[in-house]
Amino acid sequence: MTSWNQPVSPCPPLVLQSLQLRAGKRALLDGLSLTMQAGELWCIVGPNGVGKSTLMSVLAGLRKPDGGAVLLDGRAPLEIAPAALALRRAYLPQAVHDTFSMSVRDAVAVGRHPHLSGWGWSGREDDAVVAAVIRELDLDGLAGRDVLTLSGGERQRVSLAATLAQQAPLLLLDEPAAHLDLRHQIMVLETLARLARAGRHAVVVILHDLNLARRYATHALLLAEDGLCLHGPASEVLTPAYCSHALRTPIVSVSDGHHTALIAEGATHPEQDGNRYD
Repeated sequence: MTSWNQPVSPCPPLVLQSLQLRAGKRALLDGLSLTMQAGELWCIVGPNGVGKSTLMSVLAGLRKPDGGAVLLDGRAPLEIAPAALALRRAYLPQAVHDTFSMSVRDAVAVGRHPHLSGWGWSGREDDAVVAAVIRELDLDGLAGRDVLTLSGGERQRVSLAATLAQQAPLLLLDEPAAHLDLRHQIMVLETLARLARAGRHAVVVILHDLNLARRYATHALLLAEDGLCLHGPASEVLTPAYCSHALRTPIVSVSDGHHTALIAEGATHPEQDGNRYD
């Protein structure tokens, strides 16, 4: 039996070739080339309006790039049949809106749809995957609840659980830690980092917390309004100097001798901390 965190096959390379994105006449990206591979957890960081979510929708095959190409195993996602693409990549958008009542368990089970038979019937393996993901994301106590009664953070975990239940080797997650308390942010990112370390998933997330990005990401893509676009190992990209430039806020590194954090220069209270900039 396939484990919930074991995709059928490892993630093929996701290649960006001279990628161009525009918003009207404004260039968001102009000639971005990089490769994302199994075993890597990429974090996309930058201020609002630089095209992070637009880029994620292009990677997911929901939007055509304005130039260049995105290739998943040598093919553009837009050219892969939807049913086949759903087995290779899972996408969590920035916001999920519930339109009708269903239990948390049923909402998570939606993620199994690409694996169902032609009759649409789930089997024991599907049920086992759903149960395991519910446990992984601390949803056991909510499994019978109606999703319409959940808080924003609870609903976010349900959406992520459905995405993980899809068992796709490429995970594209737009702000998966949004609305979560600190304990659940860490739990979610620990789970994603563990999936990447296992070597069969490539994970790409958008985050608004520099310190969580530095702690969990293997690689980072840093975007700025003036066209700055840096990518590489997270420790080399998410530096005080580069982050200060991208976020247009003085960022400094502080250490207690054991741990290092990036904060806004002069911050004296958590709510002033420069690692949060929604």
